[in-house]
Formats: sequence, C-alpha cells, structure tokens
Amino acid sequence: MIRRRCVWMVAGVLLLASLTGLAQGVDITPNVVNGTAIWFFTNAVGVPVTGLQLEFDQEVTITQVFPIGGFGQLAGPPTGQAFIVLGDLAAGGSYWISWQPANAVPTFAIWLSGQAPIGAPFFTTIAKLGYLFGQGIVHLREADPAALGAAFEQFFMDNAEYLAGLAASTGLDLATSLLPIIMASPAEGIENFFNTVVGMLGVTTLEGVLTGGIDFSALFAALGM
Repeated sequence: MIRRRCVWMVAGVLLLASLTGLAQGVDITPNVVNGTAIWFFTNAVGVPVTGLQLEFDQEVTITQVFPIGGFGQLAGPPTGQAFIVLGDLAAGGSYWISWQPANAVPTFAIWLSGQAPIGAPFFTTIAKLGYLFGQGIVHLREADPAALGAAFEQFFMDNAEYLAGLAASTGLDLATSLLPIIMASPAEGIENFFNTVVGMLGVTTLEGVLTGGIDFSALFAALGM
C-alpha cells in the first residue's frame, strides 16, 4: 500500500514544486552515533508540512522518529526500503530519524502536504533522476505544454555546441529524436530514453550527469529542481 502511494506522490513532485514556486525542499544533516545512523531532515520548504516520503539504497530498520517543531510517526512497518512519516511539522522543523544498518543512505526524500508532495525533491541516483524527469515532464506537458516547449528550446540553445559534437560522434541528433518522445511518450518512455542517452555518454554517477557536458539548468528550472 505504501509503495503504491509513493509512486502516485512522486509522479507530481516536479510539477508541484515548479507551480508553487517552492525551490527549497529537504535539508539533510547526516550523523552516525554508536553504530546507528541518526540523520536530521529539516523542512526548508518555507511552509508547514504534514509528512515525509523517504527511500533508501538498501533495506533498513528505522528505530526512532523524533520530531522537532511538530509531530511525526511511521505510517507503516519499521523495516523496508520505502517509508512515509506522517505528522504536522512547522517550517524550519526537523525529523530526527534513526536507522540501522548505519551505512544505509537515503536515495530520495520529499516533503508532503496532505497527500501531495511539496517542495523540491532530494535524490542521489541517476535512476531516480530519470524517473523524476519522466514523471515531471509528462505532468508539465499536460499542465503547461508551452512552458515545457520553451524549456526544451532553451535547453537545445544552451547545449548547441555539445549536441552538435554528440551528433557527429554517435549519429544521434538529440533535438530531432528527443522532441517527438517528449511530446507524445508516457513517462516510462521518456525515462528509458534518458537512460539510453546517459548510457551512451558513459556516465555512471549522478554527479557525472550534473557536472558533465550537458547543461540541464533550463529543464531543472522548469521542473522545479
């Protein structure tokens, strides 16, 4: 049940962040004490929230949720990889969350307002970036296709030299092949295309994607990232 709810909520993350103008999201402070991870998740959205969606790189057991500036408790079993913490939390408030094993790290986090995501997401993997791109692009396409078109027009302008080199070396004209997919494909198709392009570039880390030769700033701005 939680997993199905998580998928629904992630689907609107990027669109809601951009439409509400909430550029900030989850501030994270990691700690390990006596073999237990104790991390602070601070509400940097600027308004009160009602919960937190959290995913990890491996199965963990959450041993404590301690709210500072509000209330919070797990909405399901304490062991797994995906969790929802529910409880009103003030702007600037924090959840102090403990788990084991201590080497497990969050791969995704987003604040909730009611049943909807709010603010910008925290994520650490290429796979999650591709997923968020796919979901966010589809929702923005349905809500404001002109804004989506303008974002990609700027993206192609910002990366004209790089994309020309990519076309010469790989035979892939990204501008020609990407737009039909963006304007017609489901989220999964966009995600798969993104992963294919990243694979062709030989990038294996999120940092490599974000600091590589492609400037994603126009798309990030349009999608609230």
